[in-house]
Amino acid sequence: MIAAAALGLLVLGTSGCADFTEQDRAKDAGAWSANNESPAQQQQPRPSPTEPPVPPPPGPCVDPDPAVIATCLQSTAAVMPGDDQGEVTVVAERTTGKIVTTKRYGPQRVLATAPVDAAGDGGLIDFAFSPTYDQDRLIYALITTASDNRVVRLAPNDVPKPILVGIPKGATGNMGAMFFRSPTELVVATGNAGNPAAAADPASLAGKVLSVTSLGSGANPPPRILASGFGSNVSLCPSTTTGSLYVADQTATEDRIQVLEPSGPKVLWTWPDRPQIAGCAVTSGAIFVSTTRTQHIEALNEPTREKPAITPPAVVLEKRYGALGRMTALDNGVLQFATVNRTSGTPVSTDDRVVRWLPPSSTEDRT
Repeated sequence: MIAAAALGLLVLGTSGCADFTEQDRAKDAGAWSANNESPAQQQQPRPSPTEPPVPPPPGPCVDPDPAVIATCLQSTAAVMPGDDQGEVTVVAERTTGKIVTTKRYGPQRVLATAPVDAAGDGGLIDFAFSPTYDQDRLIYALITTASDNRVVRLAPNDVPKPILVGIPKGATGNMGAMFFRSPTELVVATGNAGNPAAAADPASLAGKVLSVTSLGSGANPPPRILASGFGSNVSLCPSTTTGSLYVADQTATEDRIQVLEPSGPKVLWTWPDRPQIAGCAVTSGAIFVSTTRTQHIEALNEPTREKPAITPPAVVLEKRYGALGRMTALDNGVLQFATVNRTSGTPVSTDDRVVRWLPPSSTEDRT
């Protein structure tokens, strides 16, 4: 939630009527329809109580679902809350390199843009706000270039400055993640770039979780390797309650969720049917994962010292919004997740979207 208050002011402080001039990229202005859903499959979202409804503005990018807080995005990657209630979102457009902040009915505001190579699953992969963003307005981004994957620092009116370069790039396996674990440590997860052998190679930065503490531009020393052996579409989900760091990824034989322990990664659960886990988040005593192929959000209990056992995941949202990508969580239990229907599903006129959703309270009762 770094800089959430500052980001909220950027959006909520915008005056005038909603402006959808940046959202007119939708090719079809047809009516909204659900993605591959049936009445038996639908589970309606439970948005938390908010202020009285605001009348919707006209235009093709207005989604009637009150849980949808961003529409008409290009293919998405990372997403994070932009305020303390999750009503504002900040989302990466993977294919355009734009970091966009908005709320329901807009407007969209571009906070930063990085030049990217969006071939395959590359592009703008993730971003993290400087721990002192309200003073320096710096954003760190994990991007794909023509030659590699790298971490760069974005400053207003300046070119991207390299922080960590030489992360292998592949036709697939570029998707990773990052977050500031402390004001001086950036944790970066990298995909295997389509080469499982590289993930096990200590000389390669592919398929790793890395600790980056040299945050200035220039010739920085190599990062410290925290863990190795990860597959593709690697996502990180730290727990603010227990301090644990969970890692979700996809391999050739299974999808999985692991926890990083001092001795190395420990597998908590695997999905042999490979639902294409795309994101993970932790809140309210549960670990949530989002899936692209099966279009689910699933939940399993977060292990604790008192209750270390893991119970089988439960589907808490099914085929309501189509193919799902990255997700994030707030301490109040709210989740934000993005769709990836433009590249991996059947898009509707308002795709791609970000949804603000409160999972069923019974989730934490299953532990």
